[in-house]
Amino acid sequence: MRPNEGLHLRLLRLLRDRGAVSRAELADRLEVPRPRLLAEVERLVGAGFVAEAGMAASRGGRRSTMVELNPDMRFAAVDLGASSIDVEVTNGRLEPLAAYRESADIRSGPKVILHRVNEILAKARTDEAYERLDAIGIGVPGPVSFRDGVPVSPPIMPGWDRYPVREMLTREHGCPAVVDNDVNIMAIGERYGGVAHSVDDFLFVKIGTGVGCGIYLAGQVYRGTDGCAGDIGHIQVDAHGPVCSCGNVGCLEAVFSGAALAKEALVAARSGSSPALAERLAAAGTVSALDVAQGAGEGDVTCIRLIRDGGRDVGRVLAGLVSFANPSMIVIGGGLAHLGHILLAEIRSVVYRRSLPLATGNLPVVLSELGPRAGVAGAAVLASDLAFGEAS
Repeated sequence: MRPNEGLHLRLLRLLRDRGAVSRAELADRLEVPRPRLLAEVERLVGAGFVAEAGMAASRGGRRSTMVELNPDMRFAAVDLGASSIDVEVTNGRLEPLAAYRESADIRSGPKVILHRVNEILAKARTDEAYERLDAIGIGVPGPVSFRDGVPVSPPIMPGWDRYPVREMLTREHGCPAVVDNDVNIMAIGERYGGVAHSVDDFLFVKIGTGVGCGIYLAGQVYRGTDGCAGDIGHIQVDAHGPVCSCGNVGCLEAVFSGAALAKEALVAARSGSSPALAERLAAAGTVSALDVAQGAGEGDVTCIRLIRDGGRDVGRVLAGLVSFANPSMIVIGGGLAHLGHILLAEIRSVVYRRSLPLATGNLPVVLSELGPRAGVAGAAVLASDLAFGEAS
């Protein structure tokens, strides 16, 4: 149990996570007196959050009635990437009822991107995924003031600084909305339904167009005073490295990310040091991080080196975080997770070598289990928590 959580929030989360439960079992699981529990259930039934769900199996006496979340509850989960929009509409148990994914350029600006999100949600309504939404959760690829619901000086999102994302979505859809950065929602999703299920202290590292870290401490996301904790992509790893989008030099994100790897791949293709990349450049006129992954799978030495070099830089940053925070798990996700076990092995090697044995003796470093769904899964959890908070 988290401190200061109301009974209503604990009760609604339990119904979200377990489905229909008898009143008797609810009282046992929540460790509250039966009369208090019954009164709270009746209040939530009256408020439209909870519904009757038939009779429970007999426990030896009078049969208890089952309750469940109102089956009409609907949440919208939105994950904005640098080059994509992912949207899911879920029921109260966070089961997807509709899913949409398309390419989009975050640099098009908030009006264009959020207008498209609204169009997608309108299509979901037309497709009868929902009649009304109870809450919206959205993640964006940049720093966010979680308190204010706005992006703040996001390096790869021109035009988004202080844009009222939460206010606009709330006004447009008539329901509360919550805004977080994309790596935090991925971490939340992975803890809710992925490899970090119920792990209280872990790091979720997203390596994609940008690099970031979602931090779970004592069972809760740690966002920092202003909401920018975990921005590890802007930790310097090379004092003589390339200029980063943030204006500094040699940041991890500038040295190893989707864009950085594509640049390195282009150099290797043009120089002829990588036959696999040279062949792909000749065929397509360009090369990408995916080409590096495929080249490494074919045994191309240069592709393997590029991945290992990047994994070494990530590992050095993570080794410092392990020494500082002593997490019980590190999860690697994002678009570059498809680089697979060459990347993972290098990160593990550096983390285990550079951190104290006490911190790494029981420290798994693993790939995300949810993959590209981590973001929308976490956005749905945030949306449900927001809606449940309204039940107080």
